[in-house]
Parts: sequence; structure tokens; C-alpha cells
Amino acid sequence: MKLTLSLLVVLCLALAASAQTATPAPAPAPQAATPPATIASSIDREVSILEREIVSAADAMPEDKYNFVPGTGEFKGVRTFAQQVKHVATTNYEFWAAALGEKPAVDTSNENGPDSIKTKAEVVQFLKDSFALGHRAAKALTAENSAENMALGQGKAPRIFWVSFGVAHGFDHYGQMVVYLRMNNIIPPASRPRN
Repeated sequence: MKLTLSLLVVLCLALAASAQTATPAPAPAPQAATPPATIASSIDREVSILEREIVSAADAMPEDKYNFVPGTGEFKGVRTFAQQVKHVATTNYEFWAAALGEKPAVDTSNENGPDSIKTKAEVVQFLKDSFALGHRAAKALTAENSAENMALGQGKAPRIFWVSFGVAHGFDHYGQMVVYLRMNNIIPPASRPRN
């Protein structure tokens, strides 16, 4: 027993000495620091999420279905699929231009978008262009200016409201677009299985 205990002590001392003379493991590579979240980066992330969902839904609907309107149930007087998309883009321009204190760069007098925008390619581009303004509006938000009241029509609200309400409003219409897609046997891209 003494021999076993002596061997165990010698083995422990040998391992301890070996550990002291061994080459230390390399330090892990430094990871890029994630920048701290800001008002601008947080709201811009919301704009990006809406953009991804709604643009992919607009792309998923075939052009020959852009004039689709549900025909069964209580759908009298609702917008076509194209009008849903153009409405989102139009209000994006209104809300996000207001947040920047600018006049919208497009005619927003028709809440369903300009009549001159007709093809699927034109509608989707109109939508994408509206999101470029949304990113600019979100990135312009600071702790100092986000509560500043900005005018839209006869109303006023803080800059951050106009940017975030644009996102909320867009998701309302995204839900309607999903119904239109599903009524045409199209699974919205956001609902498709991920590989």
C-alpha cells in the first residue's frame, strides 16, 4: 500500500512538473466585438425584417396574379395584390419622409400608389425603393432627435414613431398579402421549410 501511495505521489509530482514546463496553449483568437445597439441600429433592424418578409412575398406572387382579389367571403372593395404592395410602398414614403422632415420623393396622393406603376417588376422596384428611404430614416435616428415631433399632413409625432409605425403598418398589410398568396396555393417564403 505504501508503494502504491508513493508511486501515486511521484506520478502527481511528475504531472505537475510537466504541466509547468509544457508549452502553454495558444490564446483564442480575439473575436470581433459586436457594436453596442443604438436606437438607429435597432429600428433599422426592424425595417430590414419587414423588407425581407414583404419583398419576398411580393416576389412570390406570379405576375398574372397581381390583380387577384379574393372572391369568396367578405372581400367587397378590397385592394388587389398589386394595390396592397403599392399601398405599403406609398405609406412607407409618407411615414419615412416625415421622419426625415422631407417631402416624399414620389406622388403619394393615391393611397394605392401611382397608377403609372403597373407591372410586377415596377411594383416590386417601387417597394424596394421605399425601403431604401426607410433605412435612411432609421439610420438618422439618434438619442437626441428621436423624440422630436415631425409633421405628416395635419398630424405630428416623434421621428421614432413615424419610422416604427411604418414597420407596424407594413406588417399589417404583409398579413393580408399572405392570405392572398395562400388563396393562390402559394406558401409565403417566410413560411417555407428551411433546409
